[in-house]
Amino acid sequence: MLKLYLAGPDVFRPDAFEQGERLKVLCAEFGVQGLYPLDHAVPDGIVEPAAQARWIYQANLELIRQADAVLANLNPFRGAEPDSGTAFELGFAAALGKPLFGYLDEGGNCIERLPCEWQGQEPGRDRDGNQVEAFGLPLNLMLGVPAKIAVGGPREALELLREEMLS
Repeated sequence: MLKLYLAGPDVFRPDAFEQGERLKVLCAEFGVQGLYPLDHAVPDGIVEPAAQARWIYQANLELIRQADAVLANLNPFRGAEPDSGTAFELGFAAALGKPLFGYLDEGGNCIERLPCEWQGQEPGRDRDGNQVEAFGLPLNLMLGVPAKIAVGGPREALELLREEMLS
Protein backbone atom coordinates (compact mmCIF):
# COMPACT_ATOMS: atom_id res chain seq x y z
CA MET A 1 0.00 0.00 0.00
CA LEU A 2 1.28 3.45 -0.93
CA LYS A 3 2.26 5.54 2.11
CA LEU A 4 1.55 9.25 2.01
CA TYR A 5 2.98 11.81 4.46
CA LEU A 6 0.27 14.35 5.32
CA ALA A 7 2.00 17.72 5.62
CA GLY A 8 0.45 21.03 6.52
CA PRO A 9 -0.59 23.41 9.25
CA ASP A 10 -3.50 21.12 10.17
CA VAL A 11 -1.41 20.03 13.17
CA PHE A 12 -2.02 23.50 14.68
CA ARG A 13 -5.81 23.36 14.41
CA PRO A 14 -7.86 23.11 17.62
CA ASP A 15 -9.12 19.78 16.25
CA ALA A 16 -5.73 18.65 14.95
CA PHE A 17 -6.09 15.00 16.00
CA GLU A 18 -9.59 14.72 14.55
CA GLN A 19 -8.42 16.39 11.32
CA GLY A 20 -5.61 13.87 11.08
CA GLU A 21 -8.08 11.02 11.45
CA ARG A 22 -10.33 12.55 8.77
CA LEU A 23 -7.36 12.82 6.41
CA LYS A 24 -6.29 9.23 7.07
CA VAL A 25 -9.84 7.95 6.45
CA LEU A 26 -9.92 9.88 3.18
CA CYS A 27 -6.55 8.39 2.21
CA ALA A 28 -7.89 4.91 2.93
CA GLU A 29 -10.79 5.57 0.53
CA PHE A 30 -8.12 5.95 -2.17
CA GLY A 31 -6.22 2.84 -1.06
CA VAL A 32 -3.41 4.90 0.45
CA GLN A 33 -2.05 4.90 4.00
CA GLY A 34 -1.84 8.39 5.48
CA LEU A 35 1.05 9.16 7.82
CA TYR A 36 0.10 12.11 10.02
CA PRO A 37 2.70 14.01 12.11
CA LEU A 38 0.61 13.67 15.28
CA ASP A 39 0.39 9.88 15.00
CA HIS A 40 3.29 9.68 17.45
CA ALA A 41 3.44 11.71 20.65
CA VAL A 42 6.56 13.10 22.25
CA PRO A 43 7.67 10.59 24.90
CA ASP A 44 6.75 11.57 28.47
CA GLY A 45 10.40 11.70 29.52
CA ILE A 46 11.19 14.52 27.09
CA VAL A 47 10.03 17.64 28.95
CA GLU A 48 12.37 20.45 27.88
CA PRO A 49 10.77 22.40 24.99
CA ALA A 50 13.89 22.43 22.81
CA ALA A 51 14.28 18.67 23.26
CA GLN A 52 10.60 18.20 22.38
CA ALA A 53 11.10 20.27 19.23
CA ARG A 54 14.12 18.18 18.22
CA TRP A 55 12.14 14.97 18.79
CA ILE A 56 9.22 16.22 16.67
CA TYR A 57 11.62 17.33 13.92
CA GLN A 58 13.33 13.94 13.76
CA ALA A 59 10.02 12.04 13.98
CA ASN A 60 8.56 14.02 11.08
CA LEU A 61 11.66 13.48 8.95
CA GLU A 62 11.42 9.75 9.65
CA LEU A 63 7.77 9.70 8.57
CA ILE A 64 8.73 11.47 5.34
CA ARG A 65 11.48 8.90 4.74
CA GLN A 66 8.90 6.11 5.25
CA ALA A 67 6.43 7.72 2.84
CA ASP A 68 6.26 7.08 -0.88
CA ALA A 69 4.92 10.61 -1.55
CA VAL A 70 3.78 13.74 0.26
CA LEU A 71 0.36 15.37 0.32
CA ALA A 72 0.47 18.96 1.60
CA ASN A 73 -2.05 21.57 2.63
CA LEU A 74 -0.54 24.62 0.90
CA ASN A 75 -3.17 27.16 1.88
CA PRO A 76 -1.88 30.43 3.36
CA PHE A 77 -1.01 30.12 7.02
CA ARG A 78 -0.28 33.08 9.29
CA GLY A 79 0.23 35.29 6.25
CA ALA A 80 0.07 35.12 2.48
CA GLU A 81 2.21 32.01 2.00
CA PRO A 82 2.02 28.33 3.01
CA ASP A 83 3.26 27.18 6.41
CA SER A 84 7.06 27.39 6.55
CA GLY A 85 7.36 23.96 8.19
CA THR A 86 5.31 22.45 5.39
CA ALA A 87 7.55 24.15 2.81
CA PHE A 88 10.61 22.66 4.54
CA GLU A 89 9.02 19.19 4.59
CA LEU A 90 8.30 19.43 0.87
CA GLY A 91 11.88 20.47 0.18
CA PHE A 92 13.18 17.55 2.25
CA ALA A 93 10.88 15.13 0.43
CA ALA A 94 11.89 16.59 -2.95
CA ALA A 95 15.56 16.07 -2.06
CA LEU A 96 14.71 12.42 -1.38
CA GLY A 97 13.06 12.18 -4.81
CA LYS A 98 9.52 11.75 -3.43
CA PRO A 99 6.55 12.88 -5.54
CA LEU A 100 4.83 15.97 -4.12
CA PHE A 101 1.12 16.73 -4.18
CA GLY A 102 -0.61 19.70 -2.66
CA TYR A 103 -3.90 21.50 -2.49
CA LEU A 104 -5.16 25.06 -2.33
CA ASP A 105 -8.70 26.17 -1.59
CA GLU A 106 -8.58 28.69 -4.44
CA GLY A 107 -6.90 28.82 -7.82
CA GLY A 108 -4.99 31.62 -9.49
CA ASN A 109 -1.37 32.56 -9.92
CA CYS A 110 0.86 34.28 -7.35
CA ILE A 111 -0.14 37.80 -8.34
CA GLU A 112 -3.85 36.93 -8.36
CA ARG A 113 -3.62 35.06 -5.06
CA LEU A 114 -1.68 37.72 -3.17
CA PRO A 115 -4.14 39.50 -0.85
CA CYS A 116 -4.75 43.17 -1.65
CA GLU A 117 -3.17 44.30 1.62
CA TRP A 118 0.11 42.71 0.49
CA GLN A 119 0.13 44.22 -3.00
CA GLY A 120 2.00 47.40 -3.84
CA GLN A 121 1.07 50.21 -6.18
CA GLU A 122 3.22 48.95 -9.06
CA PRO A 123 1.91 45.82 -10.84
CA GLY A 124 3.92 42.72 -9.96
CA ARG A 125 5.32 44.28 -6.78
CA ASP A 126 4.33 43.83 -3.16
CA ARG A 127 3.80 46.69 -0.72
CA ASP A 128 7.56 46.77 0.00
CA GLY A 129 8.45 46.98 -3.70
CA ASN A 130 9.60 43.36 -3.94
CA GLN A 131 8.85 41.43 -7.11
CA VAL A 132 5.95 38.98 -7.01
CA GLU A 133 6.71 35.93 -9.13
CA ALA A 134 4.95 36.09 -12.48
CA PHE A 135 5.45 32.55 -13.80
CA GLY A 136 1.75 31.71 -13.81
CA LEU A 137 2.21 29.35 -10.86
CA PRO A 138 -0.06 29.35 -7.81
CA LEU A 139 2.90 29.49 -5.41
CA ASN A 140 6.59 30.34 -5.35
CA LEU A 141 8.32 28.35 -8.09
CA MET A 142 10.20 26.25 -5.52
CA LEU A 143 6.83 24.74 -4.57
CA GLY A 144 4.88 25.33 -7.78
CA VAL A 145 7.31 23.49 -10.06
CA PRO A 146 7.93 20.21 -8.18
CA ALA A 147 4.47 19.80 -6.64
CA LYS A 148 1.33 18.77 -8.48
CA ILE A 149 -1.22 21.18 -7.01
CA ALA A 150 -4.97 20.64 -6.99
CA VAL A 151 -7.54 23.36 -6.42
CA GLY A 152 -10.02 22.28 -3.79
CA GLY A 153 -8.99 20.14 -0.86
CA PRO A 154 -7.31 16.88 0.03
CA ARG A 155 -9.86 14.83 -1.94
CA GLU A 156 -8.99 16.69 -5.16
CA ALA A 157 -5.28 16.26 -4.46
CA LEU A 158 -5.78 12.53 -3.85
CA GLU A 159 -7.63 12.29 -7.17
CA LEU A 160 -4.63 13.92 -8.83
CA LEU A 161 -2.31 11.51 -7.02
CA ARG A 162 -4.44 8.57 -8.22
CA GLU A 163 -4.12 9.78 -11.83
CA GLU A 164 -0.35 10.24 -11.49
CA MET A 165 0.69 7.29 -9.32
CA LEU A 166 -2.06 4.70 -8.99
CA SER A 167 -3.30 4.20 -12.53
